[in-house]
Amino acid sequence: MDGTTLELTLFLLATFAGALVAGLSGFAFGLIASAIWLYILTPLQTATLIIAFGLIVQGYSVWKLRGALDWRRLWPFMAGAALGVPVGVSVLTLANPAHVRAGVGAFLMLYSLYALLRPAIAPVKAGGAAADAGVGFLNGVLGGITGLAGILVTIWCGLRGWPKDVQRTVFQPVAVAIFLMSALWIGAKGAIAPDTMKLFLIGLPALFAGTWAGLKLYGRLDEASFRKVVLVLLLVSGTVLII
Repeated sequence: MDGTTLELTLFLLATFAGALVAGLSGFAFGLIASAIWLYILTPLQTATLIIAFGLIVQGYSVWKLRGALDWRRLWPFMAGAALGVPVGVSVLTLANPAHVRAGVGAFLMLYSLYALLRPAIAPVKAGGAAADAGVGFLNGVLGGITGLAGILVTIWCGLRGWPKDVQRTVFQPVAVAIFLMSALWIGAKGAIAPDTMKLFLIGLPALFAGTWAGLKLYGRLDEASFRKVVLVLLLVSGTVLII
């Protein structure tokens, strides 16, 4: 980014839009913001800012929901994700990321379309903590490969049939953990440049404003509306990954 008024405006608008959607749905900040950022920023800048801003957006939302956190429900996802992230990062050196993204995108599109067209899906009761840990592991692998920190856990929470507040107290802390692991990895590599730090500071006001507005809108959603918002965002996410 060369610092022109147009590019700076686009950067701030994308930051606000991503924070608004994340505050409303609990995920998808990176997908919304990067759709514009990648036209004006380098891939490394985009990835670094998604992690940094994602930590703030998700961390703030988790703090707001801290009284509802159930660690007995949460720990299997966290444990699985902790094992999955290093695997995902390692896969990056072996697999073609473009092929992985296309495959994940196709899966997200098919799942979201199916769920939108057939809304009466019986909740999944089987599997218990072991199934949750398995989903957490796969989510960690996917997060390490693509940066999608909570997509699979989001889908699983919906399949479990949990209320919207319970869903957010699961997939948002998992996303925070994955973002934190990724941030430590990037920091250890010394890949955070001064110009990226400058963009981070410039974008903070837009980030806070979008997060605040998104959380306000979230409070007005009923269970059915929240489910539709999540499924539509999953459909958009899949489309973006394929494109």
